[in-house]
Amino acid sequence: MNALRLNRRHVLAAPLAAGLAAPATAQNARARTLRFMPQAGLAALDPVFNLTTITSTHGNCVFDTLYGVDAQLRPRPQMAAGHEVAPDGLTWTITLREGLRFHDGEPVLARDCVASIRRWAVRDGFGQVLMQATAELSAPDDRRIIFRLHRPFPSLLDGLAKIMTIPCFIMPARIAATPADRAITEIIGSGPWRFLPGEFNAGAFAAYAKNESYIPRDEPAELSSGGKRVHFDRLEMVWIPDGGTAAAALRTGEIDWIEYPLPDLVPVLDRDRNTRTQIYDPLGFLGFLRFNHLHKPFDDVRVRRAIRDLIVQSDFMSAVAIPGDWQECHAMFPCSLPGIREFEAAPRNAAAMDRARAALREAGYRGETLVHINPSDFPAVTQQGRLTVDLMRRLGVTIEAVESDWATIVARRANRAPPTQGGWSLHNTNFPSPGIANPGLSPIIRAHGASAWFGWPEDPAIEEQVQAWLAAPDRAGQEAAMTKLQDAAWESVPFAPTGLFRLRTAFRRELTGVLQAPSPMLWNLRRG
Repeated sequence: MNALRLNRRHVLAAPLAAGLAAPATAQNARARTLRFMPQAGLAALDPVFNLTTITSTHGNCVFDTLYGVDAQLRPRPQMAAGHEVAPDGLTWTITLREGLRFHDGEPVLARDCVASIRRWAVRDGFGQVLMQATAELSAPDDRRIIFRLHRPFPSLLDGLAKIMTIPCFIMPARIAATPADRAITEIIGSGPWRFLPGEFNAGAFAAYAKNESYIPRDEPAELSSGGKRVHFDRLEMVWIPDGGTAAAALRTGEIDWIEYPLPDLVPVLDRDRNTRTQIYDPLGFLGFLRFNHLHKPFDDVRVRRAIRDLIVQSDFMSAVAIPGDWQECHAMFPCSLPGIREFEAAPRNAAAMDRARAALREAGYRGETLVHINPSDFPAVTQQGRLTVDLMRRLGVTIEAVESDWATIVARRANRAPPTQGGWSLHNTNFPSPGIANPGLSPIIRAHGASAWFGWPEDPAIEEQVQAWLAAPDRAGQEAAMTKLQDAAWESVPFAPTGLFRLRTAFRRELTGVLQAPSPMLWNLRRG
């Protein structure tokens, strides 16, 4: 307990130690400061290079996007004033809003946007497909961005408006010139918050100042679109590893908002007159088990199918969400979205266990050590990972359970080496539903080998339908491709779903304007 107290005092005292609030004005400074505890400690600062949700949360504060999405996930102009599309669909002209400036005072120009789009497209699957369809991307003047296409690409704005994984953040051209395989070192954007690099403590603390030059849109804030109005002078992202300590800090007012409180503490926070909880995102999160397709035995589809059919989703979901906030979802896209096909769940019985053991034998598994990587500090994932390890051991698999902090797991997840040489075999995680709502957005449905999301599946049948969806000229064409894609993915098993759950977020009762979204939107907030 003493160690927890020390950790809490150290983290929460960080801004005072930096001399940011003198004793005489500490109370006023606290009132003007928003203290937010994210789902994990912020360790990486480049939201294009690093694919974690916490880095995207940071990115949404510092950077802005040409387009955002509304509650129906429809693209809406953000930095853009609007766009025009030629009758043949081959030329798109996007015009910037006037008066946009970066945090260093320089104006946002079309060439900055072109450079940012190019760097984003190297890292993002949707961006890669978009650039394959692009003959020329140019900035003929300071406010116009022009895409000239090889073929019509009706979903172009869906890519520029991405809300999760790798949003198309706009940064100065000189920073966007950083090769996409290297992280940027200067964090300058044009978003509503300005990053304070001198106060950054990786994995523990990050601070931001209100961007006084930011020009919000006139529309109400809605997901990542509309007016991003900031009513605080300062934002602090504070990481408290122990969930109970974090909840206590919320109840005493030392922090204002916890992104994900521990599920068993939600009733306590609901009963406290000073705090409240609400559904984080009504569309929920799809939990899943990701296989490493590069190495045995999960390079064999028979094994992937057998493991998928053994997962008892009710066990996995009840470990991460309170009753009523989860549902089974035997599908390759979130069941909270329209047009999603649910497949029949196989019986979970002794015969299913026998089939899985037989599949492992037929795939050549002879007791080699497999590695499951799991974050110890990410409650929505941690317990699911432990259930997976238990399942594999009941199957007779030799498995090493590697648990560490989220940043370390993310680093190992990118390692393609064999499991016993620093790589991995299995990994549990989740994705917000809006981030995987369709084939263009979802990185986990893609199966294009070395360019695919971690796990690197390869299946031409899946990729054919992804391309068909992206190129479809109308909704009917997209629906046909979506149906075929879901069938192909269920057979190929790039991942095994563990269920759909809705997390609660918790905040001080006097904090108003908390948006329901798949990622924290740190604007539109007021105290009192």
